[in-house]
Amino acid sequence: MSLRTKVCVLGSTGTIGTYTLDLVRSFPEKFQVVSLAAGKNLTKLRDQIIEFRPTHISLQNAEDAYQIQQEFPNISVGHGLEGVKQCVDTSGVEVVVVGIVGFAGLEPALHAIRAGKKVGLANKEALVTAGSLLQEEIKKSSACVIPVDSEHNALFQLLAGIPHQDVETLVLTASGGPFLKKPDLDLSTVTPEMATAHPNWKMGPKISVDSATLLNKGLELIEAHFLFGFAENQIEVWIHPQSIVHGAIWLKDHTSLAQLSVPDMRSAIGYALAYPERLIHPIKKLSFSEMARLEFFEPDVNRFPCLKLARKALQMGQSHVIALNAANEVAVEAFLNKEIRFTQIPQLIESTLAAFSGQSIKALGDVFSADEQTRSLTRKILNTKFSH
Repeated sequence: MSLRTKVCVLGSTGTIGTYTLDLVRSFPEKFQVVSLAAGKNLTKLRDQIIEFRPTHISLQNAEDAYQIQQEFPNISVGHGLEGVKQCVDTSGVEVVVVGIVGFAGLEPALHAIRAGKKVGLANKEALVTAGSLLQEEIKKSSACVIPVDSEHNALFQLLAGIPHQDVETLVLTASGGPFLKKPDLDLSTVTPEMATAHPNWKMGPKISVDSATLLNKGLELIEAHFLFGFAENQIEVWIHPQSIVHGAIWLKDHTSLAQLSVPDMRSAIGYALAYPERLIHPIKKLSFSEMARLEFFEPDVNRFPCLKLARKALQMGQSHVIALNAANEVAVEAFLNKEIRFTQIPQLIESTLAAFSGQSIKALGDVFSADEQTRSLTRKILNTKFSH
C-alpha cells in the first residue's frame, strides 16, 4: 500500500477547506491531513481537529489559539501569519491548499511556493495582486501551482502539452450570477441576501457578491493572464448559466477543446490533490442529456460594468490591478454592511481607479503599499461621495 499524501489546508473552515476535507474523508487511503489553518470558527475547527487529528493548527488571533491549545494540549497551535506559515512548514507536508479568502491569502501562498510545495491555489487575489511576482517565485522554486478555481483548473488541464503558439484564445465561462435572467430587476434594489444567493455554486458571501457583479470573472480574467501568459485580448468571457463547460481553448485552426463536468468544486480540488494522478469518481458523472441545452451569452458589460473595469485595470498595469482588487474588497464589505447599494459597487471601484496614481511594483512591499494606499483612498471616496 502506497503512503498517503500529507495535506495542509489553509482556510479549513471556509468553503474550499470544507470541500477539501470532504475529499480527504472520501479517500482516506490516499490523503492525510497534517495541518489546518482557520479563521474564527472554533466550533467547526474543533470538529475538524477531532476527526482529522492534525499535528499543527493555526487560528487568526492569539486568544482563540490559547483557548484551543488548552483544549488540545497535544497539538501544536499557532496564530496569525506566523501560525499559517508553520502549518505550511509542518513536517511531511506535500500539498498545500490555499483556501484563505481575499488579500490575506497572498503571503501564505507565496510562502508555500517558496517552500517548493505542490500548491492548490484557490485564492484569486494572490495571483491578481502579485501575479508577476508569484510567477517569478514559481520559476525559482520547485513548486507546482495548480489552480483550484474550476475555470482555471479546466484551462490548466486543456493547455497541458499544447504549445502556446497553437492557441488563439482562452475561454472563461461565467454562470452569470443570480440576476442574469432578471433583466427587469432594478439592480439598485438588490439586497446582500439576494446577491449571495448563487444559482449553481455554494460559496462565501464575498465571492458570491463578486459573482453577482461579474467582478469575479474580471479577477479570473486577470488570473488567467498571469497563470497562462496570454494577453487580455486573448481571453474571452462567456455567460454559461448551466456551469457545465468550465473552460475552453480555441486553437489556431479554429477547432476547440473544452472541459465539461457537473458543477462540483470537488472536481478541481481533487485534481489538485491527486495531481499528476486522477481520483476515481470524486464527482457524479455528467450525462449527455444534461448537455442537451447548453446556453452561451455575451456578458452585458453595461449592466454589469465590473468586467469592463477589470479589463481596463489589466491594460493599465499591475498596480492598477492591485487597486481594482483592494477597491472591490472595500466596496463589497460596504455593500454587505448595507452602507452602499449594489449598483454603487462598480461606481466606487471606478472612482478609485480614476483617482489612483499608480506605482511601480517590483517587490512584495510594493504590493502591500499599493493595496494599503488604495484601501485608504476607497474609504475616503466612500465616506465623502457614497455615504447615505
